Amino acid sequence: MPRHPVVLAITGASGAPYAVRLLEALVQHAVPTWLIVSSHGWRLLRTESGLQDLDALRVWVGPERFDAHVTVFDDGDRGAAPASGSARTSGMIVCPCSMGTVSAIAHGTSRSLVERAADVTLKERRRLLLVPRETPLSLVHLENLTAVTRAGAIVLPAAPGFYHQPQSVAELVDFVVARILDQFDVEHTIGQRWGGEPA
Repeated sequence: MPRHPVVLAITGASGAPYAVRLLEALVQHAVPTWLIVSSHGWRLLRTESGLQDLDALRVWVGPERFDAHVTVFDDGDRGAAPASGSARTSGMIVCPCSMGTVSAIAHGTSRSLVERAADVTLKERRRLLLVPRETPLSLVHLENLTAVTRAGAIVLPAAPGFYHQPQSVAELVDFVVARILDQFDVEHTIGQRWGGEPA
């Protein structure tokens, strides 16, 4: 279980259900979470999940758990705690991660708190996990994903499996969220694990 806060950034790539379920799972497991939502991330949450603002997200996740485990930072505040390497964290997740965000991280432009926090995560050699959903991928996308991987990031595409025979969209979302939680050593019972084929 992460001891220091996990930074969770939500950007403008399609995939709001992954972000909402991940935040829900983190607070359910009492993981301290520093939340940053970009302006395009908020538009995504409104369009895909019907969550109009922070209050709606707080209610969805559960007000008591949200208040106990989530600290919210403005994406425009590049002087906030996640922007400094001296602020200790267990790493950062960008879910979903737009290709624009991947590009900014790959080239160290740091125009926003999301991008600066990711830059800090890499320079401090902490775990940075990016969850892209874009498809198809251009050569530019692939080269930027390769660059962030070389820099130390983990790229975990929002690509659910089907061996567990999912019966709902929620089960597909849980498949990806479970893999994300595994990367941060969060013990959970979300989804089914592969136990091998019967003999």
